[in-house]
Amino acid sequence: MQNARPDTQNYEHLLRADIPLIDVRAPVEFSQGAMPAALNLPLMSDDERAAVGTCYKQRGQQAAVALGHSLVNGEIREARLQKWLEQCRQNPHGYLCCARGGMRSHLVQEWLREAGVDYPLVEGGYKALRHYAMDVIESRSRWPMILVSGNTGGGKTILIRSLPTGVDLEGLAHHRGSSFGRTIVEQPSQTNFENNLAVTLLKKSEGEEVTWVIEDEGRMIGSRHIPECFREQMLRSPIVVIDDPFDQRLERLKTEYFEQMSAAFLSVHDEETAWQNYGEYLHHGLFAIRRRLGMERFAQFTARLDEALALQRKTGSVDGHLAWLAPLLEEYYDPMYRYQLSKKADNIVFRGDYQQVEAWLRSNTKFNQAK
Repeated sequence: MQNARPDTQNYEHLLRADIPLIDVRAPVEFSQGAMPAALNLPLMSDDERAAVGTCYKQRGQQAAVALGHSLVNGEIREARLQKWLEQCRQNPHGYLCCARGGMRSHLVQEWLREAGVDYPLVEGGYKALRHYAMDVIESRSRWPMILVSGNTGGGKTILIRSLPTGVDLEGLAHHRGSSFGRTIVEQPSQTNFENNLAVTLLKKSEGEEVTWVIEDEGRMIGSRHIPECFREQMLRSPIVVIDDPFDQRLERLKTEYFEQMSAAFLSVHDEETAWQNYGEYLHHGLFAIRRRLGMERFAQFTARLDEALALQRKTGSVDGHLAWLAPLLEEYYDPMYRYQLSKKADNIVFRGDYQQVEAWLRSNTKFNQAK
């Protein structure tokens, strides 16, 4: 397979178009941060990379290169080469990537060329892509934003995902932003959260200034923090508030946190493990706010939760959860949101139910500049 495409510094195209990247860095480097469309097929294992690094410090570059060649040789080299070749065949429009576009990606490129495949690399490597991604966040954080706020269960995330310039920060962080925010998918590293945010901003803007629609978040989403430049713009932005009836919010929460979450756990675990993990997830959410609830109320809610879980597992009904969810909203979450929103009253530009807020966002040209 011949490929006449040149090496590239067109980072915007790579990220916006999800161009497949064969990332040949060691697994430990990849786990710390990578681009969304990258696949880790390392030239060296973590141990091999560490040995070469030690050799470089003690004996210099020439000795380190020689050691690298001796470690990645014979059957090991052939096995790794076959994986690279397979990815090249599956993704003929992709690129090679290492840390800085230096020795590792050039070496893999050379070995592929010897095997009959001319495959281009990313000039500057992951470091250049990362620098570009942070520049994207910095520049696009200066664009206008509007925040969507409202009580728990108002459908803020659903609305944001439906809009052309909606940026679902909670989805990117794999966390719903509350004590019950954990999902079955582990949160990305802070670096990958930022990388994913940058790619999302690129895809939703196409280089033309738009108005971002974002949920009214705190500084942290789970254990990930919103980039400071982005957060500063959010604090200055106008707010729309979804005011939906209590029963309607309960129905949304019942669907999302009990029906969908239990199904998600059951989809990835055996039945016994799934129910155990699902129960631990709900108990952890209550435990995290026990002091704010007061220990007596916490104990009451926990008992009701246990009863609801037993009923759900036996009959499939999630209605038992309303016995603790409804008072939790009334006594804890709703007052908390009202207090937080009262401090931002000057920023509120519109209030209405879900349909009214959606119509206002879609029809008000000030906040709907995207094509």
